[in-house]
Amino acid sequence: MESMSDGTIQKKIILLLVGGITLGLTSSPTGQMRIYRELSKEWKKINREGLKKEIRNLYRSKLVSTKQHNDGTLTFVLTDKGKARALTYRFDNIKIKREKWDGQWRMVIFDIPEDFRKARDALRSKLRELGFCELQKSVFVFPYECKDEIDFIVEFFGVREYVRYGILRSIDNDPHLRKIFHLL
Repeated sequence: MESMSDGTIQKKIILLLVGGITLGLTSSPTGQMRIYRELSKEWKKINREGLKKEIRNLYRSKLVSTKQHNDGTLTFVLTDKGKARALTYRFDNIKIKREKWDGQWRMVIFDIPEDFRKARDALRSKLRELGFCELQKSVFVFPYECKDEIDFIVEFFGVREYVRYGILRSIDNDPHLRKIFHLL
């Protein structure tokens, strides 16, 4: 069994709790099975002693709370602070699937005011990290479907009203972009 640092175990616990919440909110049987398989894989990777220790630490740090039931069982619940931490973990691990290209370009355009400079710079940095091509200072393009990921990132930074997402069928520098994304 692989060894993990305490922080990694804590991170996995929080993400597993979020996964459980997501499982409860998903109505699609296919989606539920996919979530269940992922949760099951991650659960098996956690060291049991480390798990007990980290649950105590999570409780002390106020990231989770417990709810005692009449039958003597306990339910762990993410606090608002825990939900914020889970959102940060999800943000740090976000990736965009690079499946077969459909010939369309996804464009993210933003005009974020100076009052939100840190969010603007962080958004620009995250788009670069994800592999977007910067056409202009606030115009980025990407060849693969990424609307859900962009929506998540925009909500994370709280800049929804300043960001636009569009799909282009053609662009005049298509050959150049195809070369950048190795789509030739």
